[in-house]
Amino acid sequence: MTRPLEKALIIAAHGRHYLAEQDGELIQSVTRGKKSNVAVGDQVMIASVAKGQAVIESIDDRQTLLFRSDQYKSKLLAANVTRLFVVVATEPGFSDDLISRALVAAEAAGIDVYLILNKTDIAQALPKARERLQLYASIGYPIHEVSATGEPETTRQTLMPLTENQTTILIGQSGMGKSSIINILIPGVDIATREISAALDSGKHTTTFTRLYRMDEYSALIDSPGFQEFGLYHLEKEALEQAFREFRPFLGHCRFHNCRHLAEPDCAILNARQAAEISPMRHRLYAQLLHETSQKVY
Repeated sequence: MTRPLEKALIIAAHGRHYLAEQDGELIQSVTRGKKSNVAVGDQVMIASVAKGQAVIESIDDRQTLLFRSDQYKSKLLAANVTRLFVVVATEPGFSDDLISRALVAAEAAGIDVYLILNKTDIAQALPKARERLQLYASIGYPIHEVSATGEPETTRQTLMPLTENQTTILIGQSGMGKSSIINILIPGVDIATREISAALDSGKHTTTFTRLYRMDEYSALIDSPGFQEFGLYHLEKEALEQAFREFRPFLGHCRFHNCRHLAEPDCAILNARQAAEISPMRHRLYAQLLHETSQKVY
């Protein structure tokens, strides 16, 4: 007997275990076989196998997919995301490499990015943090300053309008205050997290899985685990050069149509770097990412 299929939203993922939400009910879900290509934020069709349990039969077409990858495999972060908050802080120090990689991933996926500078109440570290973020502002990325613990209401007023009618994912290294921001934007999030964790049967892993929280009918917030690395081995040269938004005015103006923008003569990108129109740090990252994609094991 064929089981009827019903639409559901994936709101949490832990390993190959997923939590689907359907009309407010949480349903433990698994994929068929060993393949686990489902992401938080996916709209899926599920077939019930028991009360509160289902099999994921198919995934609806995705609007966007944000993921990272190493030489061997990909790690899906979230699907159907429209906005990315990269959370950094005055202290502890943040990684420019991680920020830039997140920006490249978002550009390649067609996702809007906002940099959120948290802990502005740590006054002595604020000027240096602002100076470091100026590079991203000069490329055109909006920066919003908040103090989640010092000024929670102002933080809420600053960030809430940016999440309206959006599916927003927050990423950042551990210690940046991402959880504090989520607590401000979603009152009662701790209770929701415990419910999700219990439903996933992973109570001791509450910080190691990605989860989606509905804010209203049209808005959602996705929290991802803190991580230190953001591999982009899946991006080929054409996607990479387009994902550096400051490269775009110069693309197509190199002497050679297949220019790799590394050491070729009359390269428009290298000339722009020489003229300080492209940051040396960003160009070094491009070269590193180009090298990484050549190391991918198929």
